[in-house]
Amino acid sequence: MSTTIPHLRTALHLAAACVPVLPLRDGKVPFGNCRACAKNACGGRPHMKRAGTCRCPAPCHAWAAATTDRNVVSSPLWVAAWERAVCVGYHPGGAGLTVVDLDNAAAVAWARETLPVTRTVATTRGEHWIYQGIMGSHNAVRAGVDIKSLMSYARWLGPGAGRMADLSSAVRALVVKEETTPGRGEVVSSLPERATWDRTVATGCRHTDGYVRTGLERGLALVRSRVESGAGSQAFGVAQFLAVQHTGCPGPCGLDVIGEEIVAVAVSVGVPEPYARRAVANGLSAAERGAT
Repeated sequence: MSTTIPHLRTALHLAAACVPVLPLRDGKVPFGNCRACAKNACGGRPHMKRAGTCRCPAPCHAWAAATTDRNVVSSPLWVAAWERAVCVGYHPGGAGLTVVDLDNAAAVAWARETLPVTRTVATTRGEHWIYQGIMGSHNAVRAGVDIKSLMSYARWLGPGAGRMADLSSAVRALVVKEETTPGRGEVVSSLPERATWDRTVATGCRHTDGYVRTGLERGLALVRSRVESGAGSQAFGVAQFLAVQHTGCPGPCGLDVIGEEIVAVAVSVGVPEPYARRAVANGLSAAERGAT
């Protein structure tokens, strides 16, 4: 075991403190699955949303691979990942924590006026507010604000400062307010006209039309499937994923038009239009930040 790898040293320290860790690669995202685990063919980790059978020794399955087992963290396959990692990630929910990720100065200002004071960690653009307690993870609960706890990961940026407060109803209410699908018959907004992506708006895209349309339609189907809850978070995830596919293109790729298609479908299943637009915009911008 080589403890000369800085990220490995940090990971071992966190694991000893019962914080589940995982390596994050370029873009500050988890390493991709190995061939045996590709497309969840192995069944996934046993502690994911659905029980699985995966016992892969590699850091597959993103947040679900996070562990406090020092033998795993320092195993050959993980060491190979730490050598290529750009930072250390951790699973807040696995450590009994919830992270309110404030992505810009406006979000930080809002939190200081709205949320209980707790331990804070400075980030590149904003702050992480860390609370003791767990809840569901949700992206884009409001402009520049994500909730990271169960089934999610966050970057380790240090222990932070201040006393950690218990998870409050004010934080939980963010999810209830934004993620509840309106009852049948309620009008949440006028359905925006659905733009259509084609080559005329993507003259600098290196992908084929079929590739883009197939990926977009699959993403829209995921948003449509969230008829009871979570459509806003799904729209964020779809926007981020699709935008990442174009980070190597010279552009333009018509991402604004792709975003409009996602917004239209999110609104059609009950997401308030302003929230849908924030979620999609945040997803597109998150992909851009990850590429820098």
